Amino acid sequence: MDGGDGVRLKALKAAFPRTLPVMAGYLFLAIGFGVLLRKAGLGAAWALMMSAGIYAGAMQYVTIDLVISGATPWESALMTLMVNARHLFYGISMSEKYRNTGLMKPYLAFALTDETYALLAADEAPEGVDSRWFYFFVSVLNQLYWIIGSLLGSFLGQMLPFDLRGIDFAMPALFVVIFVEHWQKKAARLPALAGLGTALVCLLIFGPDGFTVPAMLLICGVLMLLRGRLEAGG
Repeated sequence: MDGGDGVRLKALKAAFPRTLPVMAGYLFLAIGFGVLLRKAGLGAAWALMMSAGIYAGAMQYVTIDLVISGATPWESALMTLMVNARHLFYGISMSEKYRNTGLMKPYLAFALTDETYALLAADEAPEGVDSRWFYFFVSVLNQLYWIIGSLLGSFLGQMLPFDLRGIDFAMPALFVVIFVEHWQKKAARLPALAGLGTALVCLLIFGPDGFTVPAMLLICGVLMLLRGRLEAGG
């Protein structure tokens, strides 16, 4: 095994355990997506293309209705922007980490889902592990989990009865775990409180269907105001 293969294998071994919580959530949610897709008369090829080319959980669920209803490209584009606008802020905040990732950067930007962002935004590659390959493998493993789950759901959708009630709690549970882990680090408590507080305020003002983008904007503003204190270790 040459040095390049060794670097990649080391990064893969470091990335895989970090993605196990995401795997647990993605498999169940993607199976649900595959089942719904099959019930809409769209088979495994659709599941593969959408999970490989769109790769946005909430938007993929919405896309089922868009395809069935015959939505125009403009309607689809507007809906995509509304559902995934928060990813603009994810990309901006990760620009420094992804600065030297070379040809990987387009894929890393594409694969920056909520869960991948949560794992990478506050987590550095372990000591001795190439950060570029670590970011890549975290991203690609998470997408593979989603693709596998959506294909399983498509294949099993007509053969087995599925009761999907409650599985949508898998992802919120993941974020609770990540929040608790960050809270245990003293340096991460102020950003965690800023994010939690601003999100709650926006939830009360804008409601559950419209709070995400205002919350992201407000969180960015608050963190910019607190930047000096955070850099000083406060």
